[in-house]
Amino acid sequence: MLGKGNEEAAMDALKAWPGGLQVGGGINETNASKWIEAGASKVIVTSYLFPNGKFSLDRLKAISTLVGKERLVVDVSCRRRGDKWIVAMNKWQDPTDIEVNEESLSLLSEYCSEFLIHAADVEGLCQGIDEELVQKLGQWVRIPTTYAGGAKGEFYGFTVARVLNPTPDISDMNLVDKLSKGRVDLTFGSALDIFGGTLVNFEELVTRNFQA
Repeated sequence: MLGKGNEEAAMDALKAWPGGLQVGGGINETNASKWIEAGASKVIVTSYLFPNGKFSLDRLKAISTLVGKERLVVDVSCRRRGDKWIVAMNKWQDPTDIEVNEESLSLLSEYCSEFLIHAADVEGLCQGIDEELVQKLGQWVRIPTTYAGGAKGEFYGFTVARVLNPTPDISDMNLVDKLSKGRVDLTFGSALDIFGGTLVNFEELVTRNFQA
């Protein structure tokens, strides 16, 4: 829920698929239980853990105790700074004092059941994933982890038949699986036709996912 005015739509989505969706955006200790009670399978938390940009282990422990480790996803979306990745908050605009690395992910994983990691520098560009970050995540993570940022699909072939009935080559699915040795999942966003994209067909993506 980025920005205001999204709560009603989020509630409608949870009612449509109770137990099937996660919810994030403005999640904190005061409202997390409300979203679980409304039908969210898990809540996703980011900025709440970083008051004034400083990581608060006390806040992480508190919200983990409140909803249960199994119901908590920690979003450690990040921006690249040289050869490092720094967690960013507030729509990925503000850097925090936490680096994404094996040590920090190990600590966080003690209090959550899943990570969501946007590579903010390539988010929404549909020009390819941050391959180095995905490879590192495959070495570092020990709990379910979803990567987002830059995933694209390409329609291949230039024959008339292909133009009329293009077949998507969703190669980034295989690339993430290979780079992470099967430890990291991938999201498609801006490239998807249901979000106005032109590179990936949603139904084809679902079919390919079940075949994987």
